[in-house]
Amino acid sequence: MVRVKPFAAIRPPKNLVTEVAAPPYDVLNSEEAKAMAGEKSLLHITKPEIDFNPIAGEHEQRTYDKAVENFKLWKERGWLVREEKEKYYVYAQTMGKRTQYGIVLCAHTDDYANGIIKKHELTRKEKEDDRMVHVRIQNANIEPVFFAFKDHAELGEIIAKTAAGEPEYKFVDENNFTHTFWVINEDAVNARITEIFTKDIDAFYVADGHHRTAAAARVGAEKKAQNPHHTGNEEYNFFMAVCFPQSQLAIIDYNRVVKDLNGLSTQEFFKALEEDFVVERKSSEIYHPEGLHNFSMYIEGVWYSLTAKPGRYNDNDPIGVLDVTILSNLVLDKILGIKDLRTSNRIDFVGGIRGLEELSRRVDSGEMKVAFALYPVSMQQLINIADTGNIMPPKTTWFEPKLRSGLAIHSLD
Repeated sequence: MVRVKPFAAIRPPKNLVTEVAAPPYDVLNSEEAKAMAGEKSLLHITKPEIDFNPIAGEHEQRTYDKAVENFKLWKERGWLVREEKEKYYVYAQTMGKRTQYGIVLCAHTDDYANGIIKKHELTRKEKEDDRMVHVRIQNANIEPVFFAFKDHAELGEIIAKTAAGEPEYKFVDENNFTHTFWVINEDAVNARITEIFTKDIDAFYVADGHHRTAAAARVGAEKKAQNPHHTGNEEYNFFMAVCFPQSQLAIIDYNRVVKDLNGLSTQEFFKALEEDFVVERKSSEIYHPEGLHNFSMYIEGVWYSLTAKPGRYNDNDPIGVLDVTILSNLVLDKILGIKDLRTSNRIDFVGGIRGLEELSRRVDSGEMKVAFALYPVSMQQLINIADTGNIMPPKTTWFEPKLRSGLAIHSLD
């Protein structure tokens, strides 16, 4: 079972939350962050290179020093204030008609090392190293990771009861997403949350934040090695996460655009496709995939439906059943010669939040030759892959909305 605890969050006063809270560090580039950041924005802490003119390098020592200086300054000025008691929190995000409610808590680094916190993506060491530096220098988890867990009736009731009360924060961001945050002040409720997770919840699933999770675990291991009196209960063994019930989460499609047809004419390309797919011409109007193993393709001003033929995939294989696997094997690799999605400069990836209009725009501009839209992966598919110890192909899942940074910070002290 998972190991969790409440924590004394460092967070902004109610009247300052919209000035302090910010998008995650990896959603904006440095120029965008500089343009967005107001005086009190957390971006001065998560992307401190913006405080230099011209903008400094993200990995320069002066940039790391500025992050530490700003975090200290924000606390001194009262823009970030630490709670007196350890608590859990409920955080809701609303996008359109859908709202998802998560519990903000601290998970244990040992659970990541032992595979109880389960991943579905590979991480890159250089990105882990970068996030590890930020945790180490601040001695804090400035931004949370995003976990899922299997639904639990009583936890659902606790969340619902909390969300029926007056929120601590409620605001709408620049993308028109609503963020609502409640503080659980009742000691008995906080104790019961700990009890439920440690007795009934057998795993967490990393939805978003694989590198931050890995970095937190590495910092915990580093501090453990430095402490001859380590017990496993020290604050550095824990890191901040927002954990959502599985049923409330929806994965958005993650689509592909390709620059060329690998030397093939359009006619030759279609002939190659017809070996493994039923190809149907639609129109110039956007066509969305209708279900698993059905793809939409845009080329030369026209949308097409591609349906994988039986026998071309394995529905009993948690990886083989994925449409990203089918497209990679039968089109990107077999026909277009793209062997490694992580390194090829002939392919790019477009999150479904941008709409399929973005795919046709990039093809019509001449930048790309062909685009493919995929039916979204389900949460159950993600869980099946994580439970079997498999790893999803690159650029498979896209979660939206992103967690807002600055609503809560966890100190490792």
